[in-house]
Amino acid sequence: MAECFAPTEREFSLRRRRLLAIAALSVVLLGALADLGWIAHGYRQAVLSAALVSAPAREVNNTDVHAYGANFFLAREVELWKREKTVQMAAAAGIRWAKQQFSWEEIEPRKGDFRIPGTVESSWGKYDQIVDLFRQYGIEVIARLDRPPDWTRQDNTLKERPPDNLSNYGNFVYEFVSHFKGRVHYIQIWNEPNIYPEWGERPVDPAGYVEMLKIAYLRAKEADPNIIVLSAPLAITLGEPHPEPDKWRSMNDLQFLEEMYKAGAKDYFDILSANAFGMDLPPDDLPDASKLNFQRVILQRQIMERYGDKQKAVWFNEYGWNAAPASFAQEALTWGRVDEEAQAQYTAQGIEDARKKWPWAGVFCIWYFRQVGQYLPDQAEFYFRMVDLDFTARRVYYAVKENAAVIAPASPGFHEETSPAVKAGEDWTRILATGLSGGSYLVASQAGASLTFAFKGPAVSLEVHKASLAGRLIATLDGRNVPGLPTDEQGRTYLDLYSSNDFWTEIPVARSAGSGMHTLQLVVADRSNPASTGSICGIDTFIVRISPAPSFPYLPAAASALVAAASAFGLAWSWKKRR
Repeated sequence: MAECFAPTEREFSLRRRRLLAIAALSVVLLGALADLGWIAHGYRQAVLSAALVSAPAREVNNTDVHAYGANFFLAREVELWKREKTVQMAAAAGIRWAKQQFSWEEIEPRKGDFRIPGTVESSWGKYDQIVDLFRQYGIEVIARLDRPPDWTRQDNTLKERPPDNLSNYGNFVYEFVSHFKGRVHYIQIWNEPNIYPEWGERPVDPAGYVEMLKIAYLRAKEADPNIIVLSAPLAITLGEPHPEPDKWRSMNDLQFLEEMYKAGAKDYFDILSANAFGMDLPPDDLPDASKLNFQRVILQRQIMERYGDKQKAVWFNEYGWNAAPASFAQEALTWGRVDEEAQAQYTAQGIEDARKKWPWAGVFCIWYFRQVGQYLPDQAEFYFRMVDLDFTARRVYYAVKENAAVIAPASPGFHEETSPAVKAGEDWTRILATGLSGGSYLVASQAGASLTFAFKGPAVSLEVHKASLAGRLIATLDGRNVPGLPTDEQGRTYLDLYSSNDFWTEIPVARSAGSGMHTLQLVVADRSNPASTGSICGIDTFIVRISPAPSFPYLPAAASALVAAASAFGLAWSWKKRR
């Protein structure tokens, strides 16, 4: 099914940059027409308004997303009511992403056997319940896959050590992705391979990790081409190399990442995972290779860009500040410390600032939501929590809730199908496609499949797939028919995506909805165009405009000015290409 939606040469960012340039040049030329003040004023405003929606809000793949997530330990929680209460509180705070470890040794205790030892009960059962619980509350799972079973190694001194034969790990990844296909869309391959003990009692090995990443990536995509693979986050560390390189137990995260790219890692992950602890410094403390702070991630990003990996997002695997008591000895404060008020303020501020300043920043998984007793009050790790063991919410919980719980409607601009303003039902599938903006689109063919888009502005349009097998989308705006759209035999307004040719295009939906907040609902119709051979509906981008197409009493003069601007831009573009 996916192949029929493969786009022909379509580069949104280039097209939109050209539109911006045309708009800007139009304003300049029109401004020169001082004797036609009525054009220069009215049309300049219209062109500027159009320009505001000519550039995508976030051009890097997997960044137009809800930003707030957290780390969870539900697999350690025995009591089901505590699992549910944990997830209820997370959802109430606006958490929409759950980083959860899935233990390979629990799921496949014997090679090829996915049963609890001594029983006929499936070893997937506990994890099925956890995934379904998160999904029930609208929380997307990011699955960390590690912790090999003993049968995979000769040396089982350290449970974190990778398997002796990496193909066994690849097989597990394949089984995991196959089992959770349609329910888990993001997987993380291993954890902190640049330090002991995550790479076992042996030297850390960037090239060895890349080999693991490659095997896992290929097997994951074999099971589900639309699974999204995250690299392992690297422990932020200045590194303490052994005098003999073959005995290194840890490696500076920047050096390790550089070595990963040299070993060919670029082709084997979709999103870079990063750890970002603020230590005892505020979130605006500038990056410096000689120290650890929140903005150290910028230095990792610079390495990505040096190796031509600009289009990938950075997601934050473990993020936060520690609020251990002031009575703790300095040597016990591995992550530094701040008081609880600063922890709350910095956590919220860091996310909001990063989303404004870093176009490559995606999800922030706060370390951590709630533990189950593995950390004691005399350990610094205890004081990262958002919620106590007895479900008492800490100050950081309320700071996050204030920012994350209320999702603002989409403002004027371009919004990907992954935007928080888009709510798609389970019948919609995200398909990865390198030629499309955001690197993906949504597709559904089941009659009744529904999605909504919340926006603020008077005009909205869609980037949709027009094809011979395309269906119809029943459209309503704020629960009513959409003015200007055709109606079917049942009196419902709809969008017809049928075309004898195969292409993507922008189609207007609402032109004069008013400047307030609106909800657009799209539902796959039970009937399609009589000429269509199917009922598949594909949607990529939602575009909110400040105003519909401008209309002026002197439209011919305004149009002539636009043509002149476009011609001038075309000449400039051609001259640039010849150079």
